[in-house]
Amino acid sequence: MNSFIGTYECKADAKGRLMIPAVLKKQLSAALQDGFVLKRAVFQPCLELYPMAEWNNLMAKVNKLNRFKKKNNDFIRRFTAGVKVVEVDNAGRLLIPKDLIGFSGITKEVVLASAVNIIEIWDKTKYEQAIDDAASDFADLAEEVMGQDDDDNGIS
Repeated sequence: MNSFIGTYECKADAKGRLMIPAVLKKQLSAALQDGFVLKRAVFQPCLELYPMAEWNNLMAKVNKLNRFKKKNNDFIRRFTAGVKVVEVDNAGRLLIPKDLIGFSGITKEVVLASAVNIIEIWDKTKYEQAIDDAASDFADLAEEVMGQDDDDNGIS
């Protein structure tokens, strides 16, 4: 599993193309050949860019769901709604399809934010708002999620 690092600002052109910053492109280099999957985020108005290997790992888990349960079928349909296979072109640009631009509200100013093994793609204003909204709750959230006393999680 790859772990990406950093938050980067860039601009989208009128066609929805954005130039991947060189530092991030270097981190993505192992995945450039295989391509990526771009999808709507579940909890936020942003997009998620999965290297194909990460997407395949996730789909292996989803594929284990019993399709004879309606809630599983509903989840799969909604989770994969708008999913697109995308590539970074020779100029280092990523084309965001218009339907996904509409979902995320991306305008000219864009933020690419690492989220462990994927990259979130945000409209800059929405990203800053999401970070500001979460700031007051973050200490409590960090304690709840990461503050277990057990030593076997490897995080200190």
